[in-house]
Amino acid sequence: MKKIFLVVALIATVWIKPSFAQSSQTQTLLTAYYDIKNALVNSDATVAASKAGEFSKALGSIDMKSMSQGEMTAFTGFQDKLAFDAKHISETKDISHQREHFANFSANLFKLAKSVKLTKEPVYYDYCPMKKSYWLSDNAAIKNPYFGKQMLTCGTVRETLK
Repeated sequence: MKKIFLVVALIATVWIKPSFAQSSQTQTLLTAYYDIKNALVNSDATVAASKAGEFSKALGSIDMKSMSQGEMTAFTGFQDKLAFDAKHISETKDISHQREHFANFSANLFKLAKSVKLTKEPVYYDYCPMKKSYWLSDNAAIKNPYFGKQMLTCGTVRETLK
């Protein structure tokens, strides 16, 4: 009886192995991204730089062993691109320079989010027609990180990932 229980427990452990997409690793990345976005909405270059540093640390601490082969391929395809833009955002206090990198950063994170489910919560892909750039948000309300308070509600939700 004990052997059967152990075999069932082992099979359940292997079968129910949490995937990368459902782990706290991806939620940490997404939370750090949202923190950068919110700092840019508030036109706070210092906080944006700090949060970009946190994103870089979270990105560097991702456990590749917890990923499926498909997730690993998708992740490694965007890892360097995300690291590049996060590094540039973290190294400057020039809000316009941060926003330039944030546009590319957002596009790459969205491509990753389309390949790998980063969260169980909806992810909104918003568009700024003035900047002709996108960003990700955790809610449908528009808060534009490219212009901050100058044009806070300028933009539209273009896509929702569920």
